[in-house]
Amino acid sequence: MNQKDLEQFLEIVQLIVQEEQEIPVTKPLNIEELHSLLDLKLEDEPVSDEIFFASFKELVKHTPKTASKSFFNQLIGGRRSRAVLGDLVSSVLNNSMYTYKVAGPMVAVEKEIIKKTADLLGYPASYSGTIASGGSISNFMAMVLGRDAKANTIEDGINHPMILYTSEACHYSVAKNASLMGIGRKQVRFIPTNEVGEMDMALLEAQIIADYAQNKLPFFVNVTSGTTVLGAFDDIEKASVICKKHQLWLHVDGAYCGAAIFSHEYKHLLKGVELSDSFSISSHKMLGTPLTCSVFVTPHKEQLEQSFSSEASYLFQSEEDEFNPGKTSFQCGRRNDALKLWTLWKSIGTSGLEKLVNHQFKLSEIARKYIRKNIDYQLFSFDNSISICFNYKNIDPKVLTAALHKHAKLMVSYGSFKDQTFVRLVTINSDNSEEEIVEFFKKLEQFVRENTLILQ
Repeated sequence: MNQKDLEQFLEIVQLIVQEEQEIPVTKPLNIEELHSLLDLKLEDEPVSDEIFFASFKELVKHTPKTASKSFFNQLIGGRRSRAVLGDLVSSVLNNSMYTYKVAGPMVAVEKEIIKKTADLLGYPASYSGTIASGGSISNFMAMVLGRDAKANTIEDGINHPMILYTSEACHYSVAKNASLMGIGRKQVRFIPTNEVGEMDMALLEAQIIADYAQNKLPFFVNVTSGTTVLGAFDDIEKASVICKKHQLWLHVDGAYCGAAIFSHEYKHLLKGVELSDSFSISSHKMLGTPLTCSVFVTPHKEQLEQSFSSEASYLFQSEEDEFNPGKTSFQCGRRNDALKLWTLWKSIGTSGLEKLVNHQFKLSEIARKYIRKNIDYQLFSFDNSISICFNYKNIDPKVLTAALHKHAKLMVSYGSFKDQTFVRLVTINSDNSEEEIVEFFKKLEQFVRENTLILQ
């Protein structure tokens, strides 16, 4: 990078930080006016540096600021500076993580993260894993491992209906992945949940038995540690008993709240995780690294190698397969996403990551306490969840969240569970304070008072 680009980069970053403080919620642009208000056209001839930089700054100014203290919309938020540092250096170095020859010691960085994660999970020495681009790919890898462990599909393909099981509240990637891997969406069994969003294990086993009776081939169970809407934790111990009895692969999708493994206070929410066949966590969620960085770990090293290894002499030119991560990952060309998690973890330690996680749960308790003390609110979520689901004065949550966004007051989403729709506040930004959580509700209440007509 030349000096001028570095100077412009610093100016852009300072602009972002300033915008977050002065305009915490970016006023949305209508899609219809997007191209008329922003200079996005790509021309045959280059523009001047002045035009380029002016266009770039305008683009950044109108982009939602996910590190803003008023952003509660998705399962990302905040900004860990040391993680950003690692991400920036990763981009400048531009290593691809398929061989030690190309990535050098960065392979050891990735392996250290996988080792420490496996230790936290209580996995045996036979563990292995990779860094994936997100929860969807992690779930896909787990499903492939489960499929290949159950049947001879690597060479022969699928020749019998194979069935997988997941909660009706699971991440949408499970059904999509079933289609992509040749299982088919119709072979996904969505098991009903109880009143707090946890998969009903009795119904799970009943469905497995019914499928065996129909000459189907069950192979995989996906349990979720932090469902997308309610933030519920499925019972891993009960699922493990069922999976071992019926010889099924058990995957724990911890993309959202799997970071509870870092907390002595909240690790009980993943009780029995050491019994699972694979586990994934997205550090760009509760740990606050920049997108994307997911850690995928399994105690079945041989199965990972069997399912994902493929020879390529033009690429793998070292005898050290242990240090050629391309042989055990879904992707070939893959950026060094491990570095940003390593720079964060190295700088604050496992104890620092625990503090981040504990603070988010504390913020959720503050939000629930506020709702319970105010008769104008109705609470739908439960303790030990960082998703706070509520309604205010029976206002349609779709209308309320859209109006808050349109008027640039707050950025928060809505969700649904068992015929109920509600506002979903996520306390995933560990930069937020107790005062800022309370301020969220005060802003919402003030907005409702001042905009009664548009909310009817």
